[in-house]
Amino acid sequence: MTSISDFIHRFQLQLPVRSAYSAHNPRNAAVLLPIICKPEPTLLFTQRSANLRAHAGQIAFPGGAADPEDTSLIATALREAEEEVSLPQNKVQILGQLAPLDSIGGYCVTPVIGLISEPISFRTNPAEVAGIFEIPLSDALTLPHYRYLDIKRRNRQQRVYFYWHQEHMIWGLTAAIIYRLAQQVQKTA
Repeated sequence: MTSISDFIHRFQLQLPVRSAYSAHNPRNAAVLLPIICKPEPTLLFTQRSANLRAHAGQIAFPGGAADPEDTSLIATALREAEEEVSLPQNKVQILGQLAPLDSIGGYCVTPVIGLISEPISFRTNPAEVAGIFEIPLSDALTLPHYRYLDIKRRNRQQRVYFYWHQEHMIWGLTAAIIYRLAQQVQKTA
């Protein structure tokens, strides 16, 4: 899979991968998986500020907790992306969502897939984001690149995914989201 049209076709025609358990956390959050439509499509990531209380310095997608004024979790993802990396909401074409996942922070996180076709000048909000970078979509969606560790946390078995790209280690919920997306688009009909 190398083209954006192939990705869209596979994403839209495959049933979502269901996890072994359903999300149970009571608080809602959403993240945007911004796919930049270049000749070789890329996926945009953020590195969280080192000054944040939770998940400082980790690799993530733009996103956060739902606010009462958000009309949907898509609206949450778009608002957060605009706040964190100055991505104008009207420049994102929403492709769809993945099934929500529970975070260790107590949130039910809904991943939202968005396409960005125009050149955008991203500006990070330094209070939240230390930096941004892109990974080729085909690389991020290659299942053999992922490793995992099974751990027991709060008397429940959990699988923690890891993925290295150059100097960036992507792990935890962010890696689990990409892994789930990769599973969905790699299936053959």
